[in-house]
Amino acid sequence: MITDPDVYTRGVPYEHLAALRRESPVVRVDDFWAVLRHSDVKHVLKNPKRFSSHLGGTQIRDPATELDLGYVRRMMLNMDPPEHARLRGLLTKAFTPRAVGRLTERIQGWARELVAGVRDDGECDFATLAADLPLLTLAEVFGIPEQDRRLMYDWSNRVIGYQDADYAVSATVDADDVTDLARAALAVRPVPGPDGAMPDPRTRAGMPDLYAYATALGEFKRRNPGEDVMSNLMGHVEDGGRVSIAEFENLFWLFSVAGNETLRNGIPGGMLALLSHPDQYRRLLADRSLLPGAVEEMLRFWTPVMHFRRTATEDVVLSDVDIRAGEKVVVWFSAANRDESVFEDPDRFDIGRTPNDHLTFGHGPHFCLGAQLARVQLRAMFEAVLDLLGEAELAGEPVRLRSNFQNGLKSLPIRW
Repeated sequence: MITDPDVYTRGVPYEHLAALRRESPVVRVDDFWAVLRHSDVKHVLKNPKRFSSHLGGTQIRDPATELDLGYVRRMMLNMDPPEHARLRGLLTKAFTPRAVGRLTERIQGWARELVAGVRDDGECDFATLAADLPLLTLAEVFGIPEQDRRLMYDWSNRVIGYQDADYAVSATVDADDVTDLARAALAVRPVPGPDGAMPDPRTRAGMPDLYAYATALGEFKRRNPGEDVMSNLMGHVEDGGRVSIAEFENLFWLFSVAGNETLRNGIPGGMLALLSHPDQYRRLLADRSLLPGAVEEMLRFWTPVMHFRRTATEDVVLSDVDIRAGEKVVVWFSAANRDESVFEDPDRFDIGRTPNDHLTFGHGPHFCLGAQLARVQLRAMFEAVLDLLGEAELAGEPVRLRSNFQNGLKSLPIRW
């Protein structure tokens, strides 16, 4: 049940996850071990020597071929120390508090512009509105021309939403509205085959337009370096190979897809949590000092990324369960963030909850680099909503993404 993407079109099966956890904190599901308890999830994530990201990648589904496995292993997300630390170290300065602080005012401005743009309409699709803030932010951080930002929207849809018929074929970018770099990439964008299926987006061959753009952008940054992350990485490609071309391209993939999709679903997910709990919404309207804590509760209550896989490197025992070397171990954040041993009344949405040790950004060496940047964007968007729209309400039925990986909203109609 917890792997059936159709289940998630109706909502995350929290009750079933809790029942499984009560049965055993580590339970066999299909061909993997699901880790459902908060403390066990932490243990797995902070012990990469025993639970590897590299051996089989971080998705439940095995890559189809050895070539595909080699491709995913080149991504930082699927690396173990020390290779993971080498790449992460080159990126950390882009996400220091000082660096994020310099961006905060711009992010607040974009959020207010987006919300002000719909204020007089009296209603909007909040999922559509929210999608643009992470795109604007990523374009700024990574030095992507602003008019090309919607490419990341389509790439994210195709990769993260491959189980959803609408997202798998996402193609919203008009070639007349983008740069020459983007037009060249669009020229090799795949189209559905005779059976309506798209090539597997979790392979290099399935995303030729993304890689064409990454290659062209890298060459552009080599000739015209700036202060952005991509220029910094390209400099390390040129300085004797601290970063390979393949690593540069795969880091671009990671930023464009993972850096966008999580927040794009986290913002409307947080909004739906407020709309579903009007007492908490009014509490926040009355006391804005609660906003930082409200953002943390949104992240816990609506966990965007529901799970990640590791592979056991040796025989281990986890919560009295024997796990053999080579077996898949999948940490389930949606369950851990509602573990009653850590969170009192875990199914209650409480914007004043403290402490709030949620695992939405992960734990250990792979803790999300962009966590603080994500928090800034969430706060900015909800500050704008509270200031400019006041109390909103649902204007129709939310439409959920068909995915067992990303807790996503395709549509969230609201009015005020």
